[in-house]
Amino acid sequence: MSRSYTFSHAISRQPSQSIIKGLRAVDTGTPDLALFAQHHADYVAALRSTGAEVTLLDALEDYPDSVFVEDAALCLPEGAVVMRPGAPTRLGEAAIMAPTLAHFYEDIRTIEAPDFIEGGDILTTEKEILVGTSARTTSGGIEALRRATVDWGYTVREVTTPAGVLHFKTDCSLLDEETILSTKRLAASGCFEGYRVIHTAEGEEACGNTIRFNELVIMPSGFPRTAEVLDKAGYTVREVGNSEAAKLDGGMSCLSLRFSPPKPPVKA
Repeated sequence: MSRSYTFSHAISRQPSQSIIKGLRAVDTGTPDLALFAQHHADYVAALRSTGAEVTLLDALEDYPDSVFVEDAALCLPEGAVVMRPGAPTRLGEAAIMAPTLAHFYEDIRTIEAPDFIEGGDILTTEKEILVGTSARTTSGGIEALRRATVDWGYTVREVTTPAGVLHFKTDCSLLDEETILSTKRLAASGCFEGYRVIHTAEGEEACGNTIRFNELVIMPSGFPRTAEVLDKAGYTVREVGNSEAAKLDGGMSCLSLRFSPPKPPVKA
């Protein structure tokens, strides 16, 4: 059983009314709140359809981008690491997530100032943790994550996010123990040497952020050629609307923390 995509739990957060004020690299329009809510509900339903327990948190109106919970923490089988987001308006989100994580983990570690790191830049595979430097994640943040996870047995490797790409995982996803879905521009850097790479179809780079969650590959709808490639490769694809999250640079991985918490200690 793969610990990198087999999960018993997930955490997601309801989108807030204030999400229309969310950060975006390019303004492609204001998110439709009702449609965003429907897409989010479909996403949570897809997670739950695999048998996972999904904790759905209330919206945080003071944090417009808080629906993108992945940036706040990294959840591993051994423990959780609370991130330190690189966008000033998002700094408080990580601290707010910590009490929820405490319901599932005894060992919670925290990235401290002055370093920055966001979960959207972190791809955990069976071999290693790849972390891309970006406008939101610094080399110091990556080194802090390395120190936080070394005694759990993880190897952290720093890679480079392409210029103009918000997060490392904007352009890639884990499909299984050996396989990465990636845009050609990211794969060309050589960061996935040793893995099998499936490229997103030409013109469909925006579906690079997809998630493998138990038996499903959950991907944004509207990318038929990439979906066909994944289907022919033997993956069970579930498409979910993402048009409104995409207006805020959000994708499938951004909307949840996915994990299997440690088993409770056996009492003597």
